[in-house]
Amino acid sequence: MPNIASAKKRTRTTEKRQAINHSRKTRIRSFVRKVEEAILSGDSAAALAALKAAEPEIMRGVSKGVVHKNTGARKVSRLSKRVAKLSK
Repeated sequence: MPNIASAKKRTRTTEKRQAINHSRKTRIRSFVRKVEEAILSGDSAAALAALKAAEPEIMRGVSKGVVHKNTGARKVSRLSKRVAKLSK
């Protein structure tokens, strides 16, 4: 345990940020899961709607620093490619 006041504060803020980041990552995962479930079910309209909801959530994670920029772009790209293939 830290003894210095600034170190104590740092542990408190770290715990808070960790909880926020964890919830953001979980939220991104659940949105991506909804898109994947819609793709597996074969419903192109539902998959497109889920993708439109998931894309801003992934990019919000990128802007908040929870997910790396390239990782977010890769996820969106791969999902949109799969949705496009489904609608053909």
